[in-house]
Amino acid sequence: MENKNQAQRLIQIQQLQFTAVELNLFLDTHPNDQHVLALYNQVHQQLIESVRAYEQVYGPLLNYGYSPALQNYWAWAENPWPWELKY
Repeated sequence: MENKNQAQRLIQIQQLQFTAVELNLFLDTHPNDQHVLALYNQVHQQLIESVRAYEQVYGPLLNYGYSPALQNYWAWAENPWPWELKY
């Protein structure tokens, strides 16, 4: 990991991803729960903003999908793989 700040940002993204998945699973069985739907939308927005902020500083997290095609779009492969990270 490049530095402690990068690791902290990545952990925050992982926590938001986990929360979004859990809220989504809850909404699968409680689709009319407006409070949880609002919470999901809030977490989703935080996740998108966190990913964008991370990618502006450290480069793309994915090789497709959410990450824009940048001039150095292969940079994602140069970062440590998930099993190589030291938290």
